[in-house]
Amino acid sequence: MKAWVLHGIGDIQYEEVKEPQSAGDEVIMKVMSVGICGSDIPRIYKTGTYHFPTIPGHEFSGIVADVGAGVNPKWKNKRVGVFPLIPCHVCASCKKGQYEMCRNYGYLGSRQNGGFAEYAAVPVKNLIELPDSVSMQEAAMLEPMAVAVHAMRRARPMAGDRIVVCGLGTIGMLLVSFLRETEIRDIFVIGNKAFQRTTILKTGLQETCYCDSRVQDVEKWLMERTEGKGADVFFECVGRNETISQAVNLTAPGGSVCLVGNPGSDMTLEREVYWKILRNQLTITGTWNSSFTHEIEDDWHYVLDRLEQGKISPGDLISHKFPLKNLESGLHIMRDKTQDYIKIMAEINV
Repeated sequence: MKAWVLHGIGDIQYEEVKEPQSAGDEVIMKVMSVGICGSDIPRIYKTGTYHFPTIPGHEFSGIVADVGAGVNPKWKNKRVGVFPLIPCHVCASCKKGQYEMCRNYGYLGSRQNGGFAEYAAVPVKNLIELPDSVSMQEAAMLEPMAVAVHAMRRARPMAGDRIVVCGLGTIGMLLVSFLRETEIRDIFVIGNKAFQRTTILKTGLQETCYCDSRVQDVEKWLMERTEGKGADVFFECVGRNETISQAVNLTAPGGSVCLVGNPGSDMTLEREVYWKILRNQLTITGTWNSSFTHEIEDDWHYVLDRLEQGKISPGDLISHKFPLKNLESGLHIMRDKTQDYIKIMAEINV
């Protein structure tokens, strides 16, 4: 089969490799759609992964082509999405069903081969069956959608709360969509690119609720819109010192800050920022990955339900589509920022 194989930092090649063989508890998926995650860029070009060679890609969907000896044959030919984190099932977190916090997990696309390929081996426990109404491209966005939902459910915003989302990458955009789908109406967003403004306003967000941090005073802008109180819940989706400090400074007393963005460097807190956390009795919440327990209450089923009802339209965020052989073009767009983009996706086996 054809696959993009990472042989070393910056050395990713499109080449012929052996098709994966299924272990007893795995299926072989015919990959149909795969998205490029922002985390794939440093993994491929800066930091490397856990071993080489590795096939990257953890946001993917497809059709079950074959099943291992220990897998129920009913899975064959099913249309499926993939939870990429493979829990150990023995650590304390796993025993509580908190698989996203597993202490000894595997991960498709970084710790083992993923979806930048025509076929992938996936544990059957990591599959979620798709309704006919959900497209393969939408299913390839289940993972970032579930990450956004996990952040929302960690912070527990309520109707009447003033919500701020700072950072409008894929997760921030999806988070706004899921917040708007609830009863929450006072949502303010902070971006720094013209295409972010255009895209987020298409969701129905009022123009007065968008702040362009390049040309506007963010603190003045937000305080004018919240009667000088600030945010009840502030989602920081950037992962930079200055935006975390901004989140603390602009959150109302007794409010909460949910840290969503992956850190781009070491993080430090200035003394006055730390004091504000104490004196305003703020709740600082971390969020990581998403919950997938096969129960109807988990994040993935929450997302799938909204998709099936047509309440969320993630396809609107797909800015680029490439065939698998041209996937590197998408990687370069994200690495070099030569074009505006939100979600870049490859279509495979079509």
